[in-house]
Order: sequence, then C-alpha cells, then structure tokens
Amino acid sequence: MTFKNQWNTIKENWIIVLIVLLVLLVPMFSGSTGSFSQGIIGTSDMMVESAMMVKGGAYYDEGFAPEVEERKITKSASLSTEIERGEFKKEEISLKGLIISVNGIITNENVNLHGRGNSAYYRGSYIVKVPTSVYGDFVEQLKLLGEVQSFNENARDITEQYYDVKTELNAEKARLQRYEQMYSEVEEISDKISISDKIFDQERRVKYLEEAMDNKDAQVEYSTVSITLQEERSGYANVALVKFSRLIRGFVDSFNNLLSLIFWAVPWIVVLLIIVSGVKLVRKRR
Repeated sequence: MTFKNQWNTIKENWIIVLIVLLVLLVPMFSGSTGSFSQGIIGTSDMMVESAMMVKGGAYYDEGFAPEVEERKITKSASLSTEIERGEFKKEEISLKGLIISVNGIITNENVNLHGRGNSAYYRGSYIVKVPTSVYGDFVEQLKLLGEVQSFNENARDITEQYYDVKTELNAEKARLQRYEQMYSEVEEISDKISISDKIFDQERRVKYLEEAMDNKDAQVEYSTVSITLQEERSGYANVALVKFSRLIRGFVDSFNNLLSLIFWAVPWIVVLLIIVSGVKLVRKRR
C-alpha cells in the first residue's frame, strides 16, 4: 500500500483516530493536573507552617527557643581608630585606664613600630573583655580616643544552646545521684567496683558540662571588643630622593632616544633637500 492510499484510509476513518487519541491523552492530562494540584496544596501547607512560626511579628527558626523570655545574648565589637602623630603612648595609657575603670580584662595585646626614622609609626591591637552591663558606655568612650576609621558590632542569640547545656547538666547530675545511691545500697565488692567506675566517668561528664555552662555564662556576662590604635602616618612617609643611578639611567635612555630620532630623520632630510634643489634648478632654467 502506497503512502497516498494510507493517507486516504486515515481520512476515511478519522473518527476512529480521534477516539484513540482522546483515550490516550485524557489520562495524561488528568495526571498532570493532579500533580499540579498537589504542588499547590504542598506550597499552601508550607506557607501555613511558615506563618505558624511567626510569633509577635518576629520570625523564629527551629530551635530558636521562642518560649524562653529571658534571652541569652552575646555581644562583640571591633573598632579601629587613628590618633595624632606622637600621641600613641599617651592614648595607649588612656585606653588601659579606661579598661581598668570598667573592670575589663585585656586578653591579647600586640604593639608594633612600623617604618624607620621620621616615617615610623606605632600600631597596637588589643582584645578586651568588658562586663556587658558597661559595654555601651565603654564603646562610646573608645570612640573619643581618636578619629574612628571603622566600627563593627555583632549580637548573637545563644538562648537555645545555653538551655540545652543546662538541661543536659541537670540530667547528668541526677544520673550521678542515682549511681551514688546504688553504690550505698549494694554489698557485693564487684558491684561496688563497677558502680564506682561509672561514678568516676559520670563525675567527669558533670564537670565538663559545668565548665561549658560557666563558659556560656561568661559569654553573656562579658562582651568582646577588638581595638586597633594606629598613629597617624607622616605626610612625608612615601617621599624619597631619586637615586643617582636612576638619574643616569634616565639620561642615557633619553640620549639613546635622541640618537634614534636623528638617524631616522637624516635620510628624509636628505631626500627633502634634493627635491628642493631640483625644484629651484627647474625654475632657473625657465
């Protein structure tokens, strides 16, 4: 059967072909619609869940512990300031006096002299722990030491971590008490030895968590401030006389360029003179 005959057969039976196509395509579209509907429902559920996580106008991530009213916030800041030239030692004394006045602690100090002679300048870096209760006033006083070049401030909520450690510590203490009670009740030496080992391990676990708890308390009670004092650099810091060797090199380079220009121009000058002489000679003959 030729292609033309096949096409005529399809045209004569187009109703059957249409029914077959409908039977095949309708389920496909129905499935797509169903998936699309499920997608809409899933998106809607996500929006509802997101909305449920909003409380009092603030968005809480999972584990943020929004039910806790007393938040545990750690604060830190970094400040860089430039002081007048020749005033570094004086301002450093003022800085340390300010730290002492707020019962702060310097945990790291690094002072360096950069450069030589009249271009030398001091730069000091300090990491300070200050009570959070005086953190704001301390930072404002720091800004008066010189011209502030940069300032950054951070606050981090560690409420969930804080209470997770506290809950675990209470649970481990309760377990230690049970071990101690069991130790007092058993009579067999082997049982006492076994429980004694467990008590030893449990005491180490409790001590570790107590230290972690103390660390969390210190993070909240004390704020970290990174301070950079830099002396103003001399206006002549980058000024220097040109070396004699450089002057000689420049002179030689200029002379070489001049010679190159002369040797390039001489042939053209000769050609120009010949042309001018020829023109004059022609005019005289006329």
